Amino acid sequence: MWTSGRMSNAKSWLGLSMSLYFWGLMDLTTTTVLSGIPTPPSKLEMHLSEKPQSHQRTKRSWVWNQFFVLEEYTGTDPLYVGKLHSDMDRGDGSIKYILSGEGAGMVFTIDDTTGDIHAIQRLDREERAQYTLRAQALDRRTGRPMEPESEFIIKIQDINDNEPKFLDGPYVATVPEMSPVGTSVIQVTATDADDPTYGNSARVVYSILQGQPYFSVDSKTGVIRTALMNMDREAKEYYEVIIQAKDMGGQLGGLAGTTTVNITLSDVNDNPPRFPQKHYQMSVLESAPISSTVGRVFAKDLDEGINAQMKYTIVDGDGADAFDINTDPNFQVGIITVKKDTTTVHISVEDVDEPPVFEPGFYFVEVPEDVAIGTTIQIISAKDPDVTNNSIRYSIDRSSDPGRFFYVDITTGALMTARPLDREEFSWHNITVLAMEMNNPSQVGSVSVTIKVLDVNDNAPEFPRFYEAFVCENAKAGQLIQTVSAVDQDDPSAGQRFYYSIAPEASSNPNFTVRDNQDNTARILTRRSGFRQQEQSVFYLPILIADNGQPELSSTSTLTIQVCSCDDGGHVMSCSPEAYMLPVSLSRGALIAILACIFVLLVLVLLILSMRRHRKQPYIIDDEENIHENIVRYDDEGGGEEDTEAFDIAAMWNPREAQTGATPKTRQDMLPEIESLSRYVPQSCAVNSTVHSYVLAKLYEADMDLWAPPFDSLQTYMFEGDGSIAGSLSSLQSATSDSEQSFDFLTDWGPRFRKLAELYGASEGPAPLW
Repeated sequence: MWTSGRMSNAKSWLGLSMSLYFWGLMDLTTTTVLSGIPTPPSKLEMHLSEKPQSHQRTKRSWVWNQFFVLEEYTGTDPLYVGKLHSDMDRGDGSIKYILSGEGAGMVFTIDDTTGDIHAIQRLDREERAQYTLRAQALDRRTGRPMEPESEFIIKIQDINDNEPKFLDGPYVATVPEMSPVGTSVIQVTATDADDPTYGNSARVVYSILQGQPYFSVDSKTGVIRTALMNMDREAKEYYEVIIQAKDMGGQLGGLAGTTTVNITLSDVNDNPPRFPQKHYQMSVLESAPISSTVGRVFAKDLDEGINAQMKYTIVDGDGADAFDINTDPNFQVGIITVKKDTTTVHISVEDVDEPPVFEPGFYFVEVPEDVAIGTTIQIISAKDPDVTNNSIRYSIDRSSDPGRFFYVDITTGALMTARPLDREEFSWHNITVLAMEMNNPSQVGSVSVTIKVLDVNDNAPEFPRFYEAFVCENAKAGQLIQTVSAVDQDDPSAGQRFYYSIAPEASSNPNFTVRDNQDNTARILTRRSGFRQQEQSVFYLPILIADNGQPELSSTSTLTIQVCSCDDGGHVMSCSPEAYMLPVSLSRGALIAILACIFVLLVLVLLILSMRRHRKQPYIIDDEENIHENIVRYDDEGGGEEDTEAFDIAAMWNPREAQTGATPKTRQDMLPEIESLSRYVPQSCAVNSTVHSYVLAKLYEADMDLWAPPFDSLQTYMFEGDGSIAGSLSSLQSATSDSEQSFDFLTDWGPRFRKLAELYGASEGPAPLW
């Protein structure tokens, strides 16, 4: 009889002792495979018919003629596939096993004595999914068949080694402008050469890498739709959209492929014709004949094709009866001709105050997440369309930027970062920049700015959870004890790739080793046998995990391995030393009562100490501990613009001198409330940026300091200079002024102001002689 097969997860052998046939099974629920060579169907059916009905299970399917082997094996030793065995084989070498069929001898070999089948070449399921072979047992001495020749199949199991591909890309599509949100544009399809019936290797999820916020893609179907309303062809006509297809259901570690979709907005008639000039001045001779040309006018239409065709007519005016206008279909101009009498055409259009207009009407900015605070990422530009061309001031609609990540210069429109950007926290920012006329604040224009934060490899891979493995005391060398994986918050476009190895400090570890599976997972194997729980019950294995980013980042995660006592089948029985046993005479209830008493005593002691401390507190609050004295009070009004000792404005204009120069002056009448934050600002930010960048960096540092007092340690000065015609507003130097002023009128205010009149030199008569 034939028997074969091996239980892959428990490493145990199946032996059957029925003559004339053999069979194997595969449990589809646990993916445990036992395989072998088939016997004649009648014998097999007879055997299956004898099985009791009570042993049948609906979740199991019996496969008796198949082996399963993983593809892309990269080991140096031949890959073990299975075992053939006849019950006539007594182990004395008298039986010779022969393998024939597809791949026999070139791909698969058999040990003619033991019946072990090995694969000697790398197997690729995408090249060939299965092999059909035949096996026979012969008497080694006589060459006589000992068993009938039987046929069986070796199936190649899939691993995720193929990325999704867009076979029809790049794509070209068209969608009308001003289409509603959700309008279907095109469907893209990616194919994955991996097995779609096994695992998630061929389960593709679509995402959009470039093209937001204009378009979106359905993650399951790949249908691209419009995602932004009022998309204007006249503002932007062509879009390049990059779509990514990622297998493994889009999870970290999956492989990815990309394609480009070039989308064009087709024109709709949504723009009226406009005259580029508001005033035309023409003249004609009074002797000009009827139908003679007076002049031409030309209007522009932003639409194209049939939507840009125009027709000119005279609407009103004192020459409506004297002149006519015709449309030239070739050049789309209006030709004014004499209708009956001659006259002069004078057309004037009055200006209407309009809000500022941004050019362009929409901004899209890409910024790396590691950009420094205060970096200018875009210049926002608007102008007043009116004839007066008023000055414009810029600001950000704070409802669109609640986190205050950005700042815009009020006069130049320079959009800068005010806080660090983190793609893992916010990958997109949609802010609104406002432009207001200085002379008419009610005239406000706005523009949308979409900011995409580009990924930078700034997160090292790490274990997704705490791993705790178990090794049996009777484990053998080379035994698998744990499979680990990693996660990384970064998301490179080409997919994640992790590399595993033992940390350098444990490279000489004699107990365990790490094998990289080349699929973002790794196996932990034993390097020796003979583990003893009494000698060491816990091992800590540091594992180095590196990614494929630029620059490469790595981290060390620790795997905790417990030594456990197991039975002969490899099942864990105990993983901790024996617990200390309580004395027999001490019950659990008594132990709980003792602990409760100890707790009550501790509470009483703490209460007594607290009452004693309160009795020692004085009833009169010391002036130094009075909370009202924490308010900083000032008795002087300061020296005006020249008094900058509390905050040196020069540090903002030249930060390097402020940090590396001489020791700055400090006020003698008060202690500084907070240390200057300039030393916490990077030199590159302080030296190479504007004053705005420097202040933004300091402001962010102050906001992040949880211990900073809520005082005005950052001050903004509108310094008017030394040559101001207003002079100084300070009263400190009024006593040294050369101006003379009479205070004789104080004597007229009565006895109450007599002392004040005497102090200022005013008196009613000669000073008394005391």
